[in-house]
Amino acid sequence: METQTLSLDIISSLPENIIETILSLMPIRDALRTSILSKRWRHCWMTMPKLVFDDNLVQEFFVGGRLVKYKLVNAIFHVLLMHSGPMILEFILSINKLGMVAEFDHIILYISRKFNVEGLRISTSGSFYKLPTSFFSLKGLDVLPLSGCYFEPPMQVDYEEEYVEENSFNFVKLFQCVPLVSTLALSKNYMKFFSSGGIPSKLSTLLHLTYVCLDVCLREQDVISFVLCIIRSSPNLERIFFQMDDNEKLPIQESCLQFADLQDDLSLTLDHLKSFEIVGLSTMEFGMEFVKLIMARSTVLKIARIELNDDVSVDKELKILRDMIRFPFPRASPSAQLIIERPETTSRRLRFWRY
Repeated sequence: METQTLSLDIISSLPENIIETILSLMPIRDALRTSILSKRWRHCWMTMPKLVFDDNLVQEFFVGGRLVKYKLVNAIFHVLLMHSGPMILEFILSINKLGMVAEFDHIILYISRKFNVEGLRISTSGSFYKLPTSFFSLKGLDVLPLSGCYFEPPMQVDYEEEYVEENSFNFVKLFQCVPLVSTLALSKNYMKFFSSGGIPSKLSTLLHLTYVCLDVCLREQDVISFVLCIIRSSPNLERIFFQMDDNEKLPIQESCLQFADLQDDLSLTLDHLKSFEIVGLSTMEFGMEFVKLIMARSTVLKIARIELNDDVSVDKELKILRDMIRFPFPRASPSAQLIIERPETTSRRLRFWRY
């Protein structure tokens, strides 16, 4: 009995989910080499849920200090051709400074035709890489981190008269192309691009969007309109995170002072929001008006956290806190708590429970 137990092929008897996890943690070249381990492992790599093509793979194709590009491209397409699909949970293409624009285009075209890709991460350096039109044909896309990339939505898609502004059109078409997106993170450059020009008050409902992470400047009305458009269009938001990017050189626009009017906007509902965070807040008056708006419309909110910028004076902070105590604002969630803190004293928090 002991002899039979010892003779078992332990590697071959592993559950499929364990094998997938092991393969996902390995460099792709090593994952392919596992096909020699046993008959059970021969084709396991062909169903890997995560494919990573990065600079670590590139090093394998340098000969005499020079990259043999065609061998690298052949290796990538060998993996894609042999992969059985149809689902890839995460596809990472992060190959820098190699001048592989045409090759990237072909790779994205191929995966758009063969696979459903839930998560796509593309990273380049040097000149910005323009995503091909086949990018908009990707099916099932849920997560999309991009670095060093830009895109122009296909112009053949019909759009309504109210979306004729160029950047508004780009913004609207982005969400039409990725209707299943659940996480949206935009840096300040993308925020400026999408918020310039006309912004609709609301998009077609983004039912799957549950988390937004945005760089926000409360001194720019277009940015505020962009943010409110996202919030109005996402009834299932569970978490909102704002990194403040307040440019003190910009004049304060009068329309930025109209947050109070939004309290009467019945289209703004946040029945699933549990967490709201603002980091680096310096324009206290505008920030607090936004917090009041969110807390007044969030029925299951647990926590609203504000981390102040270093340039906020203690006197200014105390004035805001005194006003909060003297003039309480409505909270839709009875269990919501508001936390205000400074980055250098995160252990010393001022907590304000419902009052």
